[in-house]
Amino acid sequence: MTELENLYGVLGGRFITPANEIKNKLQKIKAFVFDWDGVFNNGEKQSGGGSNFSEVDSMGQNLLRFSYYLKNDALPLTAVLSGEKNDTAFYFSERECLTYSLFKIPHKLAALEFLCEKEQLQPSEMAYFFDDVLDIPVAERCGLRLMINQKANPLFVNYCIKNGLVDYLSASAGGSFAVRETTELLIGLNGNFDEVVAGRKNNSEEYQAYIQKRRKVRPEFYTLSEDKIVNVPSPLR
Repeated sequence: MTELENLYGVLGGRFITPANEIKNKLQKIKAFVFDWDGVFNNGEKQSGGGSNFSEVDSMGQNLLRFSYYLKNDALPLTAVLSGEKNDTAFYFSERECLTYSLFKIPHKLAALEFLCEKEQLQPSEMAYFFDDVLDIPVAERCGLRLMINQKANPLFVNYCIKNGLVDYLSASAGGSFAVRETTELLIGLNGNFDEVVAGRKNNSEEYQAYIQKRRKVRPEFYTLSEDKIVNVPSPLR
């Protein structure tokens, strides 16, 4: 067992795929795709349909993107997939300069296929952070699958493991910094965690260059209309 596997094992995370194999998969990844409800939060909805996120998780996804940038001298594609319309997710996408926010698309596989076609990517080049049944069609296709463990659904967790749908099962639940846990894991597997933290802490030249490129990204918003995925203006405007 590696030091990283031991560290996350003590926390309660489970490597369904051995860490060295996840590391090999990670080398092929060009896109990080996140489900929203149950991943960035515990899935509870406000009266208007919104659900929150944590700055702890936000920092995690930013550091992961910086880690990718240091290794590849390029930004990764980033996207939020949601079956619902969520103003907080739109705000997060704009504030964090994600590439895409896809919403009100009940069958998420259609969203994945749309992204692959638009960006000329293979599903094997995408990492997916997910938590529940509606995510299965995407998890079946993606090259790397980080499952958020809600712990109230052991039968579903076993189903995902038995059917080869998950590579790492988080110790933390959605709303309890699971995104931070899983993104830090990937940074650790990238082998540049100390460099990432030092760069962010010191606002290094590399981090400044990364942020300048990140700031130029304006998220594109897509939703389903008459059985077609169409581009729409920012729902926050």
